[in-house]
Amino acid sequence: MTIDRLLLKDLIEKGSDGDLLREMMTYVANRMMDLDVESLTGAAYNERSADRSNQRNGYRERDWHTRAGTIPVAIPKLRKGSYFPSFLEPRRTSEKALAAVIQEAYVQGVSTRSVDELVKAMGMTGISKSQVSRLCEDIDGRVKTFLNRPIEGFWPYLWIDATYVKVREGGRVVSVATIIAVAANTDGRREVIGMATGPSEAEEFWTRFLRSLTARGLRGVKLVISDSHEGLKKAARKVLCATWQRCAVHFMRNAMASVNVKQRGMVAAAIRTAFVQETEKEAHKEWRSVADRLRERFPRVSALMDEAAYDVLAYMTFPKSHWSQIRSTNPIERLNREVKRRTNVVQIFPNEEALVRLVGALLHEQNDEWAVCRRYMSLETMAGLSDDASAGTPAIATA
Repeated sequence: MTIDRLLLKDLIEKGSDGDLLREMMTYVANRMMDLDVESLTGAAYNERSADRSNQRNGYRERDWHTRAGTIPVAIPKLRKGSYFPSFLEPRRTSEKALAAVIQEAYVQGVSTRSVDELVKAMGMTGISKSQVSRLCEDIDGRVKTFLNRPIEGFWPYLWIDATYVKVREGGRVVSVATIIAVAANTDGRREVIGMATGPSEAEEFWTRFLRSLTARGLRGVKLVISDSHEGLKKAARKVLCATWQRCAVHFMRNAMASVNVKQRGMVAAAIRTAFVQETEKEAHKEWRSVADRLRERFPRVSALMDEAAYDVLAYMTFPKSHWSQIRSTNPIERLNREVKRRTNVVQIFPNEEALVRLVGALLHEQNDEWAVCRRYMSLETMAGLSDDASAGTPAIATA
């Protein structure tokens, strides 16, 4: 039923993973008790039924101590008799079974058979196949609700990055791009606003993805920051009418690829002098000067600089206090590393649905963490980027 590689220690190795596992264990344990009591009372919560033989009478709280930490559970009380779930009794193997099913839920999807086995391990009886299916739908629904939620307000900055994951498709293993979109709104808050899987080079894919975001309410985008994807560049212009910023970090990697290892430090330092200029005009002047100085010894680097000048320096038309955050996709690099770490544990996903389930759960958790952190950008500096005329905001200043 489980995948040996996805061990409990892999899920709780870091604090964020532990929180995710504990949250899901809490949710599933409470839902399992609700379903168990439903079979004992003859009817669902608040359901009018001639088959009802007992009534609920609130809940009593109890802590369940597990290897993943302490989990709060709400045990239903009955008007006639008492109820105590057998899985809370000491020395049961149910905790391991519950963790295993949740692990499998992220990777394989939750089947009625796997939850049936969980029910037996937890010592419960009388839960029907339809109730099991309902529980499975609830688990998947949490991720889907997050990924499809409405997007409200104005979002001047949109970062998009991709990481590649192996998935089984039609009997063979293929590399699939997992696209993650993060945006900052005019309140200076960051949110994960979407994800998708597909061919990252195709303009049609990017257009469809961006249109799905606008359909959910994305608006007010001024700058799209990403790696060099020609399809995304065209789609951003067509769908969002936004400027495209080529990630400066990715650009430097591309430029250094055609330079001898011993000379990379010198060439990189020369290019970076453009990034420390005080104004957009001075930066473009320095950029051209560096390209000309490198042209004789490094013609490929100079040609790349000539082609990418306006895309790499596009961020300089925005508030100077934002430059370090909007000139690259670094703001979502940590998130991408965490996604990669977790997907590497699985190695090969059985299908794209399983991939979306796991990555979607991670993104949901990260979004919750950002919601309680301090603002990513100050409210004052974001004010001039709003499309809301009623806000009476000042014009954008670049200094």
